[in-house]
Formats: sequence, C-alpha cells, structure tokens
Amino acid sequence: MLNVTQFMNSAADSRPSATATIMGDRKFTWAQHRERVARLADSLRKLGAGPGDRVAILALNSDRYTEYYHAVWWSGAAVVPMNIRWTAVENAYSLNDSEAEILFVDKAFSAAMPDIRKECAHLKHVIYLDDGDVPEGMLGYEDLVSNGSLCDDAMRGGEDLAGLYYTGGTTGFPKGVMLPHRAIWYNNLVMSKMLDARPESSYLHAAPMFHLADGAASGGLTAVGATHVYIPMFDIEGVMSAVETHGVSHTLLVPTMIGMLLNSESFDPKRLSSLGSMLYGASPMPEGLLTDLITRMPHLKIMQGYGQTELAPIVTTLQPEFHVLGGNNSKLRSAGRAAPGTEIKIVDEDNNPVTPGEVGEIAARGMGVMQGYWKLEEQTAATLKDGWVHTGDGGYMDEDGFVFIADRIKDMIVTGGENVFSAEVESAISTHESVAEVAVIGIPDDKWGEAVHAIIVPKEGFTPTVEEIVEHCRPLIANYKLPRSIALRAETLPVSGAGKVLKRDLRIPYWEGKGRQVN
Repeated sequence: MLNVTQFMNSAADSRPSATATIMGDRKFTWAQHRERVARLADSLRKLGAGPGDRVAILALNSDRYTEYYHAVWWSGAAVVPMNIRWTAVENAYSLNDSEAEILFVDKAFSAAMPDIRKECAHLKHVIYLDDGDVPEGMLGYEDLVSNGSLCDDAMRGGEDLAGLYYTGGTTGFPKGVMLPHRAIWYNNLVMSKMLDARPESSYLHAAPMFHLADGAASGGLTAVGATHVYIPMFDIEGVMSAVETHGVSHTLLVPTMIGMLLNSESFDPKRLSSLGSMLYGASPMPEGLLTDLITRMPHLKIMQGYGQTELAPIVTTLQPEFHVLGGNNSKLRSAGRAAPGTEIKIVDEDNNPVTPGEVGEIAARGMGVMQGYWKLEEQTAATLKDGWVHTGDGGYMDEDGFVFIADRIKDMIVTGGENVFSAEVESAISTHESVAEVAVIGIPDDKWGEAVHAIIVPKEGFTPTVEEIVEHCRPLIANYKLPRSIALRAETLPVSGAGKVLKRDLRIPYWEGKGRQVN
C-alpha cells in the first residue's frame, strides 16, 4: 500500500512502551503517540479535512510537528509545511495557492495571523500549537487531541497526495511540489538503511522541520521505531545540551550550522560523545569545513545527502567510508552515489548523456519522483521529462559512479568566455585558515563580462587580503577561477529557512540597475 503511517503503526505495535518523542519535559511512548495522532486526526476530519485536502503548518520544531504530520496523513489529507523564514505575504501566497482551509501555528508566528488571514479567504480554522492561553479566533491543540475519538487510519497510500512542499519558483512565486505517499515511503525506507538506524537510536531535530532534509532523515528513524528529540530551532548550546542530556545518536545539520558549531568558543566535542552519526546536506559543503569536522570529531560517522524537494528529496548519499582524509577511498568532493532504487544521468542542453567527467545537468528518476508542480503544468513539463526530474544542478559523474556537484546552473559565472562554477571556488577558499564562511558570486566586469567575487566572513582576529586568498587558491584551481575581488563581512552570510546561502541577496548591490542578471 506504501502508506507513510505504516512506519508509525509498526513502531507502536512492536515497541509500544519505547520512547517516541522528547520535547523538553514532555515525553510520549510510541503507543501514546499513535493514540494522540488518531484523536487529532478525528478532530481534523470534524473540521472538514478529508482525502486529498491540504492542511498547513507554520511553526518551529516540536513533538507536535511530528504529530501534525502523522495526524494529517491518518485523516487522509495532505500536509503543507510552510517556510519559517518567509514573510507573511509569501506564506499567504502558499496558503492561497494550496487552498488550505486548516492551519497549525505556534507562538512564534501567531502574531502574523491577522495579516495572513486578511489575505486568505480559504482559511477557516487556525489551530494553536502551544500551551497556555489560546489566542482569540484559534482552536487549542490539546483540546482537539483530548476531544477526538480513536478513529481508523484513512489508509491513503501509493499515488495519493501526501504533501505539497513549497520551493523557490523561477517566476518569483513559490512552487508547490506534489509528493505522493509512494515517494515519502520510499525515502523513509532508504534513509533508514543509509543512516544505519536502529530501534535504540535517537534523532535530534535541529534543522527546520518544514524542510524535507529533516523529513527524510527523521523519517528513516521513524521507520525503525527510534526516538525523536527536539529543539525549537538550531542554536549551539541547544544542540550540545540535547545531545548530552538525551544521548542522541543521530542528527542532520546543514553546512552553515556545522560551521557555526565548530567555530563557536563553546564547542565541546566531549558533550557530543554520544553522537555517532551526522548527515549533512541541503547546500554544498565546503571542503575546508568538512576537513575540520572530520579532524575534530574523528569518532563521528559522517554522511552526505544530496537531493531535491522534487525527489522527496534523496538522490545520492556519500557514505561514512568515503569521508576520509587522503587514501584511495577519499571522495570528499563528491556528493556520493545514487541512492538505492534511484537512477542518475548527466545530460547536455539537448538532453543527451555526456561522457564521464563532463559537466552537464543532473537528472534523476525513481520512486521518490514528484507528481509535478501544483497547478503549474508548463513548469512541470520543463522539469519532469519522461519520468526524469531535471534538477537544474550542474555536475558530473566519474567512472566509479560518484556524482560531483559543480553548481546551480543558473548561478554559473561566465568570465572571459569561460564557465566558472562557484562551488569549486568556495571549496578552495574555505581551506584558508582565516575563512569561517564564504560565498562566491559573479559581478559585472567591463573587460571580462563577469568577474569572480568572494564574500568572506573571516574567523575572529583575521583580516585576509585578496592577495592572500588568491595565492592560497592558485595551486587548487585554474587561474580564470581565482577571485578577482573579495569583500569582508562581519555578520554571518544570509541563509534561507533551509540553511542555504541566499546568493541572490548578496548579488543585489552589484547588479542593481542592470536589466539582466548576467553580463
């Protein structure tokens, strides 16, 4: 049937008294979790949620976020996780586009509700996730759980819609990626294997739960009935305290989070001694940062996951045995090999496969493939071709089947007629001892068309110069790829809710007034 709730049911049947969720002082077993999910699902049905309907959420991480996912699927409806970094206008767009009539919201976002409600005629019910006084016009979460009956699972599965996951759009508006139960079910199963998840494992939700990176990793732990631990959002002390207190064994962090953790004065690997497995992904990992992680946490099994929302999301994994410094097994610059059951090809502009080592667009297909973009037939046709998702990522595959990400194709820099992929330049710069964070963009240049420009957040006490960075990179990358200018930045690089560096924000000052964003 490929029903996503099968994993939760299996955990509740086989490990009823095992701990399912821990949020602060709040703790539930898998049997209690399933009962709460069934009661909440019954209340959702009474509010009008039926097969295929969309139910949205705008909230920080919590055990109730996991209950929301399972309850919506139990009710027969589809989830719509909303980006916590978006403005009220952007979130109103996704609510209107999805035609969601029910929205879960927590204290962090309840103040935005008046503005959102003004723009969302479809929205009928708002459910308040936190304890304490329920804001006027909202329904109390725990009231819905306690007043609901123990209803049967709707048993939606296969090609039934499981969720609309909104991602960036080429037209400036978000696109709703339609993922069926089949796709999420597949990802849960694959990730349980790739992460070597065990029933006795525990997973820390530190990355935002609206994002499928966390969804894929945590789904793999649910598949084996492991324990979920939550912090509302990433912060260094929160991560270390949760791991230390609960003996967390697994987590997912995006590279920016890993950098913040390692560069913090309070970083203490002893407090993270129980952490045996870390998955990173959602954005490119600078080689210098990855080397630092391996060196400073040698006991850690490190795995990379490369994926896209359109593939629910996993495409490739780079397993721990390839995260070594030097030697024949080292593949640190690779995103790994295709996940089990996923096929990958690298194609040129005419959709013809390219030779090993040649850069082209990465395309993938398998059980994780989306059904399409919600109400966007033209964009669906441009991305989904004969069952293959064309990722928009530039990369190449070596003769051993390892995929190397070059860049987002649209972020490519063309200088003097030569193509420069910023991820490669960033990786080289990141290995300089003074660099904490780096982003590389193309800026207009009268002579070369575009010039390679690096924006660097230096480590405390360092003030790197262009000459130092260039000389450091010279043996690592070709001359035309070297940065022609740098800008030092005191504050951290701007990132999206999923932890990706917002290069478009960094580009604005340099491209302001230009009719085109290429030169």
